[in-house]
Amino acid sequence: MSLVSRTFELYGKTYTLEAGELAKQATGATLVKQGDTTALVTVVVSKERKNYDFFPLTVDFNEKMYAAGRIPGGYLKREGRPSEKATLTARMIDRPIRPSFPDGFRNEVQIVATSLVADQKNPIDVICTMGASLALTLGGVPFEGPLACVRIGRDKETGEFIVNPTYEERENSDLDLELAGTGDFISMVEAGAEEVSEDDMLAAMRFGQEAIGAFCDAQLAFVEEWERVNGPIQPKEYELDQPVPEVEERIFAHYDEMYAALSDADKLSRIAHVEELKERIRAEFTEEEQLAWEREIPVNLKKLEKRAMRTMVVETGERVDGRAANEIRPIMVKDSYLPLVHGSGLFQRGQTQVLSVLSLGMLSEGQRLDTIEPVDGKRYMHQYNFPPFCTGETGRIGAPKRREIGHGNLAERALLPVLPDESEFPYAIRVVSEVMESNGSSSMASTCASCLALMDGGVPIKRPVSGIAMGLIQEEGKTVVLSDIQGIEDFLGDMDFKVTGTERGITALQMDNKATGLTFDILAQALQQAKEGRAFILGKMLDVIPEPRAELRSTAPQIQTIMVPVDKIRDIIGKGGETIRGIQDETGTTINVEQDGSVVVGGVGDSVADALAQIKEIIREPEVGEVYDGTVVTIKEFGAFVRLFGEKDGLLHISRVAEGRVDRVEDVLNIGDAVKVKVIEIDDKGKISLDRLDKPQAPEGSGHSEGEGRQRRESRDRQGRGHGDRPRRRPGDNGSRAPRRHHEG
Repeated sequence: MSLVSRTFELYGKTYTLEAGELAKQATGATLVKQGDTTALVTVVVSKERKNYDFFPLTVDFNEKMYAAGRIPGGYLKREGRPSEKATLTARMIDRPIRPSFPDGFRNEVQIVATSLVADQKNPIDVICTMGASLALTLGGVPFEGPLACVRIGRDKETGEFIVNPTYEERENSDLDLELAGTGDFISMVEAGAEEVSEDDMLAAMRFGQEAIGAFCDAQLAFVEEWERVNGPIQPKEYELDQPVPEVEERIFAHYDEMYAALSDADKLSRIAHVEELKERIRAEFTEEEQLAWEREIPVNLKKLEKRAMRTMVVETGERVDGRAANEIRPIMVKDSYLPLVHGSGLFQRGQTQVLSVLSLGMLSEGQRLDTIEPVDGKRYMHQYNFPPFCTGETGRIGAPKRREIGHGNLAERALLPVLPDESEFPYAIRVVSEVMESNGSSSMASTCASCLALMDGGVPIKRPVSGIAMGLIQEEGKTVVLSDIQGIEDFLGDMDFKVTGTERGITALQMDNKATGLTFDILAQALQQAKEGRAFILGKMLDVIPEPRAELRSTAPQIQTIMVPVDKIRDIIGKGGETIRGIQDETGTTINVEQDGSVVVGGVGDSVADALAQIKEIIREPEVGEVYDGTVVTIKEFGAFVRLFGEKDGLLHISRVAEGRVDRVEDVLNIGDAVKVKVIEIDDKGKISLDRLDKPQAPEGSGHSEGEGRQRRESRDRQGRGHGDRPRRRPGDNGSRAPRRHHEG
């Protein structure tokens, strides 16, 4: 096996595909680059066929911090649990690859993408799908390839589409669309957008389809070079599940019964009827037959259910719950569902029910990200929980699964474009969606419930957002687009197409497609039908809460920001942080001081106002002409220092402490005395001179006689010089000694 490397340019970016040097014991391995960003993608297919009734595919993204020249955080200083971004990247690879394998493939397949270099310019995620596709091809694994994934951005200024934009280009884009598939059809879509219209979204998808085809052609060119150097790729043979006509015939004899069992609007009741029928069908097979056909029987039972459901839709126009294709299930909306929390909303559509809860905090409480991407953190966090009780089942509750992370990310992208800027709303925002019941489209219910929670909590979102899940049935040459799909239509249908947005446009998309016959005309119909459905759902939401609350909940932290001179930051923090800690301890607030001079104070009730008052006192600068009620803090011979406010003192000269001459300050002032003063001068060094208002008369005997005053001053002078009773020497006086002559020894 010899090394083969091919570099090419597409849409203004440079890419490299390479194989034959690394990971040669894997079934297939490819090095893929965009710029200097590099990923190694490997594929291993087990030799043994697994006794499963599903396709055992595992995809992992191995995020290595050394790729970005970083050391992992934490005590162990090594990579551990995958980050959220790593999980989303693994899903991005999995979703187009999984449906490309042939039916009945039961050998275990593991795809591992490892980040080797992250150049901080080019994202690594989308190129990994191309690497996985090429690794499968070079390994001779049967799949419908080649495949590729591209990201499409749109320049805000020029409106031009950008293929695989850099991080910098993404900052100036109003669209972040990832789509994957072959040169002929799209199988996966994921998008975030700033209220993009349906027509513009469809145009971006058309453009992306062309780009996918170009990257598939680049893979074919590499394979041609590979075979020229290393010889033809030998396709590997894997045993597939083969249909057993006898099993299929005996099971499909119960088609009418399955059709009747499915015709039930209640999910649990329908499931019970279907399972009861399946058990009766299984009982018709002997124990020997059940053992011999242990995979074929459940596979054909699933096929029977799928055929009956799909035929019902395309032939009668009715769905299993009796709805028409574009009909939305009954909706129930409640705001302020929970007391004390910062905001909450309950959204129910049919038998899907989600409770979303809002929490607000200081910006410093936002999520810190330890990834290979050039991002440090995020202020908005949306998390989605799918406990087993929501489907009437038992199960493990623990760390979120990949599906939960993916659904939370979708709802986060849906709401992110309408959130207020940090300057307008300086809060970290966390929304948690708890799925209470699920019968399909729980991620879209999470989007709606979370929008309700934000509005209920007084977050000034730009516009409300709603979401809907669309489906597709293609059977017997007929095509039906379904609105608001439920679980069985997602599981047995051809497409799951989720759309969120405002009245102005789309904010997020997610699509998984199993139908090769999906055309752009069908996508256009689905987007238009989704727009109508979103508007209907949004109307129900606005009937309950038409706009965000005017104020935050009393239990939510009040956060205010002020700007202070940069040279005052030291005064606010104090020696070793003593001053700022003291303010926080006294008021119960949290204070963050930034290098640009912004001071953010957060707390509950009146605590913020109290803390801000103290900070303003610290940074306050007196002005000439201002009057203060001060306190004497220090007394010197030349005057008294008066504390005006905070740590700011001014000098009240001895000549201004009273009406008349005062010889000693202590004759009219003592430490701790309150005194009303006026600022009369501030010099270039910031030293403050004061004058006393309402001066008292100087005490009798204090500096009234010029002679007495002069005598006292002369007495102090003598004492200060330390002469005591010794006679004062005059210039040239040598005391009692005789003058010394120069010639004397």
